[in-house]
Amino acid sequence: MEKRFGHDTLLSVATTSDNIPYVRIVNSYYENGCFYTVTHSLSNKMKQIAVNPTVAVCGEWFTSQGIGKNLGWIKDESNREIADKLRKVFSSWYKNGHVNEEDTNTCILCIKLTEGILFDKGRKYLINFT
Repeated sequence: MEKRFGHDTLLSVATTSDNIPYVRIVNSYYENGCFYTVTHSLSNKMKQIAVNPTVAVCGEWFTSQGIGKNLGWIKDESNREIADKLRKVFSSWYKNGHVNEEDTNTCILCIKLTEGILFDKGRKYLINFT
């Protein structure tokens, strides 16, 4: 997982609202059973996760379910370690005007994976992340 996703990776994230599925692609970084992304607390995905934190993700011959959690403002002291990693991992685009760290709604989304399926070199791996 670290080899495939432990860098800036495009990942599809699916949420639901009123029984309607919504999918979007986000830049993400994988570490220790979780995907992390920088987003905005007022985005539709974060509003949907606040109501129903169960999400699905998909990317690069991998699909999984997990629980989404808003870790809060990116500059919050409790986020210092992961925020520093994300700034480095996303450095090619991070400061191009897309991310405003001074906006207290700029947050970190953590998706803690529960189970998934990974395909690699013709083999199928069932993964239990719990």
